[in-house]
Amino acid sequence: MASTSSKHTKHRRIGEDDEEEEEAEEELERFDDFTIASSWERFISEIEAICRQWLADGPKNLMQKGAESVLSFENLCMVKLELKHGKRVYSMEYHFMKSAKGKYSYWDDDTHSTQLSFGVDEFLIIAPLSASGVVLDDPESTKLLSSVAIALSNCGSNWPAFVPVHDPSRKAYIGIQNMGTVFTRRFEADRIGSQVPIRLMHLEGLHELFLSKFVLSSTDFPAKVKVNFSMKLTYRTPEHDYDHEETLDSEATESIPENGVASQPRKQWDDDCPWAEWYSAEDPVKGFELTAIWGEKMFEESLEMAEVENASSFDADSWLLHPVVSPYMVDDSIGKFVGFASQLHLLVNAFESSGEAQFLEDYVADNSGPDNSKSSVAVPPPSVVDRVMKDIFNDEVGKSNYVEAESKFGRALKGAPSDSLFAQFCLHALWFGNCNIRAIAVLWIDFVREIRWCWEESEQLPRMKSSSSIDLSACLIHQKLQMLAICIERKKSLNHEKNTNHAHKEGTSNSMAPNKIRKGSAGIVPSLMLINTFQEMHIPYTQDAPLMTEDMHEERLHAAEAFGSAAGLSGQLERDILASDMSAFKAANPDAAFEDFIRWHSPGDWVSEGNGDGNSAWPPKGRLSQRMSEHGNMWRKIWNDAPALPVSEQKCLLDSIREGEKVVHYLETLRPQQLLEQMVCTAFKSSANILNKTTYGGFKLMKTKTDQLYATMASTLKSLQGNSDKSDMAGDLKRLCQVFEHIEKLLIFAASIHRKLIDAPRLAQSVFTDYFNYYLPKMGTSLESICYEKEFTTKEKVGMLEREAVSSLFRPPTANQSWRKVLSMGNLLNGHEPIQREIVFSVLEKLSNGHYSCPTPLCTDEQIETHRMYISGTSNDLWVALSVTSWD
Repeated sequence: MASTSSKHTKHRRIGEDDEEEEEAEEELERFDDFTIASSWERFISEIEAICRQWLADGPKNLMQKGAESVLSFENLCMVKLELKHGKRVYSMEYHFMKSAKGKYSYWDDDTHSTQLSFGVDEFLIIAPLSASGVVLDDPESTKLLSSVAIALSNCGSNWPAFVPVHDPSRKAYIGIQNMGTVFTRRFEADRIGSQVPIRLMHLEGLHELFLSKFVLSSTDFPAKVKVNFSMKLTYRTPEHDYDHEETLDSEATESIPENGVASQPRKQWDDDCPWAEWYSAEDPVKGFELTAIWGEKMFEESLEMAEVENASSFDADSWLLHPVVSPYMVDDSIGKFVGFASQLHLLVNAFESSGEAQFLEDYVADNSGPDNSKSSVAVPPPSVVDRVMKDIFNDEVGKSNYVEAESKFGRALKGAPSDSLFAQFCLHALWFGNCNIRAIAVLWIDFVREIRWCWEESEQLPRMKSSSSIDLSACLIHQKLQMLAICIERKKSLNHEKNTNHAHKEGTSNSMAPNKIRKGSAGIVPSLMLINTFQEMHIPYTQDAPLMTEDMHEERLHAAEAFGSAAGLSGQLERDILASDMSAFKAANPDAAFEDFIRWHSPGDWVSEGNGDGNSAWPPKGRLSQRMSEHGNMWRKIWNDAPALPVSEQKCLLDSIREGEKVVHYLETLRPQQLLEQMVCTAFKSSANILNKTTYGGFKLMKTKTDQLYATMASTLKSLQGNSDKSDMAGDLKRLCQVFEHIEKLLIFAASIHRKLIDAPRLAQSVFTDYFNYYLPKMGTSLESICYEKEFTTKEKVGMLEREAVSSLFRPPTANQSWRKVLSMGNLLNGHEPIQREIVFSVLEKLSNGHYSCPTPLCTDEQIETHRMYISGTSNDLWVALSVTSWD
């Protein structure tokens, strides 16, 4: 036991000794190194500690710890910390990539300006936290860069570091990169923001500028220096002059006297689009940016640069096209976009307030109370009302053919057809005033007044197709107008028949019509002969069944339920139709019997006997069915009472006068909410059908979204068609307006892209697909505007066969546009110079040759980029970034 305890004591002493050693080491680590005497050295030490931590973490851990993605760059992340030195506070940013990029990928859109300018991948930027964010003092900038360089050297890091200097407008930088124990790379960038010297506007002068960085004197230039060259040119189409064609026409007609030529209105880009009748949309595609890239090539003389400058842009290795999209496409602010969606939103607001009164006349009264602002209840003057009424009831439109224009998806929506009279009223109401409930009430009252005038004067309703049936799939108002149009036609025919019969009676008053004259025959019935006489059976003209609207069908159904016998009531309702058919049959077949009528009208109630077909065996052998043979059969009673009268002499089954008056009364006493419900359905349907006529090249994604819009409208508007609670409908309708706006914007964008790239359909499809994928996150159903800061920067590659079509976008400048007589830069495309020219010059040298050779055996034939210059600018702006590798 003693030995065991001594062992435990020994182990405990060893453990205590270890703890004392660890505490001593911790005290040593906390020991302040007073050899770091100055604050500058402490500042270097702090930078070094941060860099060591970032190096130890690596990109993956840094992203897990919350590294920020750099806006507009998918492959670039950034971490940032603040440092204090004296009274100044600095911000140090480390930019790194998620994945490595290719060797010659610096022209990619995902390349940061610092990466492109200096040819680096990851980098540090240290700058003071100030309003300008740059170091304005040269000694301070040098000291700051030296601090970072020492810290990175102590860490063994090869990160390049940059410090912004000078005035912020110059975008000037200085930088340094430790490339191991032998080489150091230094960076410098500056900008000329005023008039650029003419020599530096051309490639030859820029090439000489790059060569001047090798030696002090041009006489020291070698005979031929192999310089790697790559260039990116960006062209932008000028704003399209839609009056350009008119200008050419006016130049051709200058000889015509001034009084003989009327001034033409300004032409809009969408004049031939289906929505142009209602509004003019802002062109969502403001233009195109074309990027032409020359891949890396080697030149030895400055004269070769002049040849490149004069070369055609068609010689570029690749073309990339990017549409310049209007900001309103991603801006959901109220008033930014004006189209069907914005007006439908106003109509929904009117629907919300439609339950406040029982009659439309209540809204027409002067609403000058404190709760009603003048702008919200504004009504256009009577002259505008008259002009709108003339447009709605325009006789030149003729008979509408809206059935053919109807979309197969739109038929699921219970609204009026797009080109019908009520649909035109709804579309005009969207743009009448600000589509408030008072303006709608004023327009509707005038509309019904015109309807009554047409009825009383027996004038045919415009925009209503002549039909003998009523479309029960449409809204009730459209059904009523269909009924009224039919009543007007029959009213006119009755008046005409009265006048004709009156004249006929006066001319034949002394003559008597012979008995048993066949009247109202439409032809012979094949294979049927009359039973009593060997005569052919004739088909009579008969009246159509009485027309009924949806509410009339419901009334008859309720009446049948009230009587308790729907079948009996149905037989009673058919009595008039059956009597009319029997009278017409007797007039067409004067010698016919009841059995003959049954054989024609209800063949199932005639039981044939034998194989005779009526012609081969006469009289026909057969008998009536048991139902028709029963005593007191209703059909035989009606037959006995029915006179022999053709259709022309019968009383109409449809009382056109009574039904017409009922329709006008319905329209005059319609409740505001009932009117607005049907207006909302019809306005959505008609607006969608108009947009659906847009020619956009058949883009599959666009067609799919359009079909989805119809499905969404059908499901949302279905609640308006029933008797369900409509108090919560406003929110759903407003969300539907938001969805409608997204589709409308995309349709306008698709139409613009299609007509601009009509000769390059594949390219148009690709450009639209790129923008659709960019816009897709916005296409939710939320009422709140989605903050969408991301810019659309995707560029589509142009095929060799598509370049001619793309170049046609750059029309040669007209006399008015080419006010600059002398162009400053070369590389013209149809007379247009690039808006930006970017060039990369570089020189490579082997480590085993020349100034950069190394006496050690480690030197190989590996090449190093000794000089690199990035140049970006125009005739009025030049930015140059230089990197030089030296052997220290």
